[in-house]
Amino acid sequence: MPGARVAKVRIVGLGIALALAVLLLVAREAEAGKYSVAQCGWHLGADANWADTTGGAKFRPDSYCATPATADPFDGAHLKSFTQAGQTVSGTRYARWRWDAPPGTAITRVSGTWWHALHDGIEQRIGGISAAGFSPFASASVTDVTPQNFVAGFSPPASALEDRLLCARAESKWCSLEPGSWSAVRALTITIEDNGPPAAGLGGEITAGGWRRGVQGVGFWGSDGGAGVRYGETSIDGGRVALTEYPCEKSLISGEWRATRMRPCLTGVSGSAAIDTTRFSDGNHALGHCATDFAGNVGCAAPVTVGIDNNPPAHPRTPALAGGEEWRRTDDFDLSWSNPDQGPASPIWGAYWRITGPAGYDTGVRLAPGRNVASLTDRSVPGPGAYTLHLWLRDEAGNDAASTAVDVPLRLDNVAPGLGFEPTPDRDPAADLPDSVAAEVTDAHSGPKSGEIAFRRLGGENWSDLPTKLVPGAAADRARLLASLPRDLGPGTYLFRADAADAAGNTATTTRRVDGTEMALRRVAVPASRERSATHSSRERTRLYARLRWRHRSGTEITVPFGVASILSGRLLNADGAGLADRSLRVVSRPSRGALSRTRVDEVRTGRHGGFRLPLPPGPSRRITVEFAGDEGLEASRRPGIALRVRGAVALRAEPTAVPAGGVVHFSGRVRARGAPLPRRGKLIAIQYYETSARSWRPVLFVRSDRGGRFRARYRFRYLTGAARIRFRAVALAEERWPYATGASPPLTVRVGG
Repeated sequence: MPGARVAKVRIVGLGIALALAVLLLVAREAEAGKYSVAQCGWHLGADANWADTTGGAKFRPDSYCATPATADPFDGAHLKSFTQAGQTVSGTRYARWRWDAPPGTAITRVSGTWWHALHDGIEQRIGGISAAGFSPFASASVTDVTPQNFVAGFSPPASALEDRLLCARAESKWCSLEPGSWSAVRALTITIEDNGPPAAGLGGEITAGGWRRGVQGVGFWGSDGGAGVRYGETSIDGGRVALTEYPCEKSLISGEWRATRMRPCLTGVSGSAAIDTTRFSDGNHALGHCATDFAGNVGCAAPVTVGIDNNPPAHPRTPALAGGEEWRRTDDFDLSWSNPDQGPASPIWGAYWRITGPAGYDTGVRLAPGRNVASLTDRSVPGPGAYTLHLWLRDEAGNDAASTAVDVPLRLDNVAPGLGFEPTPDRDPAADLPDSVAAEVTDAHSGPKSGEIAFRRLGGENWSDLPTKLVPGAAADRARLLASLPRDLGPGTYLFRADAADAAGNTATTTRRVDGTEMALRRVAVPASRERSATHSSRERTRLYARLRWRHRSGTEITVPFGVASILSGRLLNADGAGLADRSLRVVSRPSRGALSRTRVDEVRTGRHGGFRLPLPPGPSRRITVEFAGDEGLEASRRPGIALRVRGAVALRAEPTAVPAGGVVHFSGRVRARGAPLPRRGKLIAIQYYETSARSWRPVLFVRSDRGGRFRARYRFRYLTGAARIRFRAVALAEERWPYATGASPPLTVRVGG
């Protein structure tokens, strides 16, 4: 037994020296590849298992490690093995407490406290388990109940640590268990070497390919067969964007995190994070994820290249409209442009466009898709007028900004200018011809550009051009063609023709006055006797007044509904203002261009006070002239330019009248065309809705009818999410050669949503 005592002293002395070295490690994190496990002390339990090689009849365990938080962390703490009283045990038989290193790791060092009561060949031995078996570094055979410190290293490292209470005699011998023996340990710090790095992986929305923007989700995972995964760190271009700490069983002891179990962390972990890509510049970036185990080993997934782009492209460069931006007659617009340099950002993928124009016309935002698209072809507008195409770009990441749009004018004028000779005053055919003749030119879109006036004698074949100049009017859409007449024209009838063109190249030709009569001037040879008598004749001047009436409206120009009659009334007065009774008046009604009906001539006689009244039947718009031919004592008088405008008639139906949000309503209807053929392309109809906030009607659709006046259209309520009651109407728009003014159907209501 003296040898055992000496061995014990030697081990204890070595333990004191090594304990001093342990103090130098305070407040340090576990070194890479190693970590420490604290057992039975510091208010901690023990991750150990106990076994009895005799089958459970000779030994028993006892443990008390996790002392209350308010008590001394080591007061009474112990892991003990006891012999069963009053028996014997065969040699080499033992009981033990055992700590197993996780797979792939090994124990390189241990420190702790031990004490024991030993009798009759019973010993306490502490050592490591390796391929060679159990190798004790500390052994005691005599009783010492004063706790002593020990420190030991393992080379090669051990796969397990055991504290044994055994009968240290040959297998054929035996040890008495009377009196009883026991062994105890506590305050163990086990150092485990773990050089195997964990595995790491990446996934999630941000790795799905393509260009990413805004907040993107990333998924990650890690696995480690040794100590388990402690941290996961996600980075972009080496900079941390997410740090995940996984649950591990550990305790902060003297400034150092120590494990409280041999494998403190989970062997398989996963997590996710949201990454705000707006923190990074546009372009490709390296996304990485690394996992760190409890021993400090780091394993990283292969980096993933992520394209980030959060900024919309700049505006299109050098937009160019084929054929220029001037007025044109063909409803076909082709636009091209150059795309800005995107640098490292995502390439251009698509162009947004929108066309707006008169009467609230708006196509809404449309997308022309395609990588590096740089043209829009075959764009069209619903009718003549000045429109604007707004164009901006979209990149492959989906970024766009309407504020970067460029505006390109689209000017369409496919309508010939209006043209007619101005009325000429009543004159004696024998008198000299006027010095000049004039024609009115009107064009509501591109405006009058040029024109000529020519004449020929009735019966002649060739037209002769007159010196003509275009005189701009007070408004840009009006002008006059003014031509001087030769002074040497002899007696005869002369016909006149006017030709005009607008700025878009549309042309018009006419030989008629604006009132529809043929533009002709006649000069006759007057006998000398008549010339002399004419100079001495005198007739009283007359004045003619006329106006239109319908219900409470009256004037020389009024607009009435479709299919109603109106009244023409007035008076014929002499120079003193007295009414001229029982005089015959000639009323000429000339339908507007496009009407099928002919010019109508009515005779009406004045009453005893010079007044007259003539009912006008329903029909298209028309211009009315009232004439008094005069007599021997009264001069002739004439009242031209009386305009009766008639609104067009259109009916509208909707099916269904109640639809869900996002649903479709089908419109149908018919244009009435009494006394007028429908345009060859069909009648242009605008379907409008009433905007309550602006208190005005706004167009949503344009459609043309068939040759019978019927039309159909459909509309989907794409952008309406709540419940609403929307009023619609159809409007038959004014057009060239359509003898009716703009007219609307009665409104109807469609319920959407709710």
